[in-house]
Formats: sequence, C-alpha cells, structure tokens
Amino acid sequence: MTQVTAETATEEEITLNEKDEIWIREDDSEFQINPVVESAEFAYHKTNIVLIDDEGVKMAAKHIHEKLRVESYSPRTWRTHPLHICPPEPYSSTDPLTKACLDWIFLISSLNFSFWSERDGQPDRYGVLWQESWDSSKPKLWTGYWSLVASLNRALKDGIPITDPCFYSSETRCPDSLLEEVFRAAEGCKESIPLLEQRIAVMREVGFILCHGFGGSFQGFLDEFQRQYNGEGTALQLVQKVTDTFPSFRDEVYFEGRRVYLWKRAQILVAETWAAFYPASAETPHPIFPGPSGPAIHQLTMFADYRVPQILHHLRILSYPPSLLQLLRAGTMLAPGSPEELSLRAASIIAVERVRAEMLALQALEDPAKSAVSSVLIDFYLWDLAKKVERGEERIEGIKTTEDMVPTHRTRSIWY
Repeated sequence: MTQVTAETATEEEITLNEKDEIWIREDDSEFQINPVVESAEFAYHKTNIVLIDDEGVKMAAKHIHEKLRVESYSPRTWRTHPLHICPPEPYSSTDPLTKACLDWIFLISSLNFSFWSERDGQPDRYGVLWQESWDSSKPKLWTGYWSLVASLNRALKDGIPITDPCFYSSETRCPDSLLEEVFRAAEGCKESIPLLEQRIAVMREVGFILCHGFGGSFQGFLDEFQRQYNGEGTALQLVQKVTDTFPSFRDEVYFEGRRVYLWKRAQILVAETWAAFYPASAETPHPIFPGPSGPAIHQLTMFADYRVPQILHHLRILSYPPSLLQLLRAGTMLAPGSPEELSLRAASIIAVERVRAEMLALQALEDPAKSAVSSVLIDFYLWDLAKKVERGEERIEGIKTTEDMVPTHRTRSIWY
C-alpha cells in the first residue's frame, strides 16, 4: 500500500486511498500529518454550513492569549481540578499510584461521551451525588461530564475496583447490575445516565483488549507503545495506536465519498495523559513521551464535541446560518454524521487551528523563546470557559460576543 501524506497527495489521490487510511509518517516526528486536520478541512468546505469568521478568530485569539497569560493557565492546571486523581511526583513507573492514575484516565476517556440532558436546566436532570472533592467530604451534586467522574470516584471510595480493566471486563466479577449501581443517579433525578447499555459494551470491549493484549492495564499499553517506538513515540503516534487498537475509539465517518477522522476521545485520552503527567519543571523530560521531540502535543487538534462549538459561536469565531440556529434553539436532534453535525465538529477543529496560528504570531512578537501554545491547551481553556459562562460564574469582557449562548447541539453518540 502506498503511503499518502498531505505533502504528496492530491485530493483525488487521498479520496482513492481513503479505504487504506492516511498514514501517519513515522520517520520525522516534527512533520507528522494529523489526518484529523486534513479531513476536517475537507468536511468544513464540503458541508459549507458552519462558517469561520476571520475577524472573530483574530479578536478571540488576542483575548484567549491574554487570559492564558494572566491566569497562568498551563497543562499543570489539570492537577487543580477537585475530582482528578493526580499521579505521584516525582514520576515512578513502579509506583502503584501511577498505574492506578493511568487506568482511571483511560476508563474516563473511554466513557467520555453524551452527557447532555433532555432536562437541561432542571434540578431533576441526571446527576451524581458524591463529595465536593477528594479532600472534602461535603456532599455535592455533579452533572454533565463531571457526573461520570464522580460516579467512578464514588465507586473507588466504596471499595469497588471499577477502574481495573480485568474487573470491569468481567461479567462475572462485574455484572451489569453492579455497573447500573455504579452509575446510579441521585435521589430525585428523573433521568438515568445516557447510553448506559453502550457504556457497558465499551467497558467490556476496552477491558478485554487491555487484559488480553497489554497485561491488563493502560500502563501496559503505554509500555508496548514505548517499545514500538524505542521510547521516542509522539502524542499523535499514540493517538494512532489507540484508534488502531480499540474500535470504540475509532471516531470516523464517511462523507461525500471520503473518510473523515475526528478522533475526539482518542485525542483527549492522550492529552489527559500528557497533562496529568506534565512535569513541574520545564527541564524535566515528560515521562510518557521522553523522546527528543517530547510529546509534540502541537500535532493534536481540539476535541470536537458539543460544548466547544457552543463557546466558539459565543465568541463569534463560528457563524451559524438561521436554519441551524433554529434547529439548535428548538432542541432538534442532529443525527451522527449528518451534514449539520459534521459541519459543527469540522468547523470547530479548523477554527481552533486558526486561533492557535494567531496566538503563535502574538507569542512570537512578545517572547519567541516561550513554548508554543497547543490546540489541546486552547480546548481545555475553552471547555472550562463555556461551563463558567453557562453557570454565570464568568462574563467575557473586552470583546464582542453573541447576546446569549446558543444551546449545544444534540446528538446521541458514543463518540463525544
């Protein structure tokens, strides 16, 4: 099979080779091509529904650039979230807490999909009652994505080894009835966790693969990855290995005769691993990506979900036609892979790439020696910002935004 890259292939050649995939070059980590960017460009132009406002990109890039600087927002910010399990420092591959943290990140990324509620804004939507943080036992009701994290943390505290692949892959040790209990809603909720049956199927699948091919842990998977690349593998190569190995991470769709790669959960799995183990000192090599080029995290894109497009539109980076606005405000379901849904996701990917380019230009003027900003870090910031704006905890000042935030699009899918 002939390897095709963006530098050598025409659009026709890429289309013809689509069934064979666009391979990621392994010879030079600095020039690996992320097929998510190229296929998102294709989908963005082919759908031509959601558009990117160049002026909005420039204005928002300045705003985000300043916010990241003032708030000292960095990969280390990951460790400050109250529900996160943080790995021990200094890094030790033999410390059981390292393995436990990696298995926790892997399971959460495996199940990181479909948290929007039919009863959004109502107190009886699906939520999980747990504690405020690992350090505080004060009760708190967690909703959305954090309901997943809270449910798994609650199970761990109750002595259920829920993040052990050999446990959750076994229908004998971990029957469906136990998983239903793990994800149980708080008293008074009129919803259960969305797509429970699909979540259980994903857990069985990924757990089986880890137990039968990688020693029963995500750490074993990473060990094999590092052996495969002689300790010099990059974040993008790890994403490729994840999508090659686990079918439920293969977030792809055929559109207009071409495969479009979106890879939301695969990329976020790698990005969460990168952030969780990000060293305190810039002089310290990243323990998961110790090669000469490090993780090369700049090769990854944002994670195309339903929350980030919402804030991109609010920041006037994305422009929606009246017909799409009407669908969103009416809460109309968008089918996975439909032109509207694909346009929202593809446009978000390309928009964040353009914001990043603008931020790199600003950074070059201020401090060329400073480490380059990544789309991953921009995504982390935008996702947190969207939640703060929605909760009324933050107002965006200094740039023009839409009058209100349009509702997120509604798509039930295991992909995001």
